[in-house]
Amino acid sequence: MNETIYTLEQRQDAFARLKDIKTELAARGWFPATSGNLSVRVGDFAPDRFAFAITSSGKDKSKHSPEDYLIVDGQGRPTEPTKLKPSAETLIHCEIYRLTGCGAVFHVHTVFNNIVSELYADRGSVPIERVELIKAFNIWDEDASIEVPVLPNYADIPKIAALVEGRLNPAVPGIVLRNHGIYAWGANVFEAKRHLEAFEFLFEYVYRWKMIQK
Repeated sequence: MNETIYTLEQRQDAFARLKDIKTELAARGWFPATSGNLSVRVGDFAPDRFAFAITSSGKDKSKHSPEDYLIVDGQGRPTEPTKLKPSAETLIHCEIYRLTGCGAVFHVHTVFNNIVSELYADRGSVPIERVELIKAFNIWDEDASIEVPVLPNYADIPKIAALVEGRLNPAVPGIVLRNHGIYAWGANVFEAKRHLEAFEFLFEYVYRWKMIQK
């Protein structure tokens, strides 16, 4: 499979890009207790046939080793013989790639994305209104507003993955799992990072604004 979908050079490039973004986000404390996962598409893409590099499960993302990443196919299966395990949430990445054709998906756990997901869990989405950084998602309307979907955090990951298609909004490149964390994506690593940073700023804003209003 890897000989037809991606080259060795593309594999190495994907791993290098993951290392760079992992280093930067780990420095912000966004991977507590080995949590979170990052992935980058590698090689050609088709909705029914693609591959991506993803962080392996259970690794300290503030450290680096030759076993930090592996490549999986569109069903989350390793494309090469390996003893490494992909992240437990790989199937959620699979659905996001399949539905959006994006180039990178980043998932982090922070205090603010956890709190706002709980505050708005019953609503089913986090409302964000009239904040300048909404423009990070290429939404330029005056007094723009968005709703960031909140999905239940089932222990059964395939059960969560099955919900993604019905809740994903192409105009809002992110979904949140309740009391878990944000998945943000983009056409490439740069865009996915921009979206992730914007979501994290906006979640903190929403929380602090809500506290002021009490």
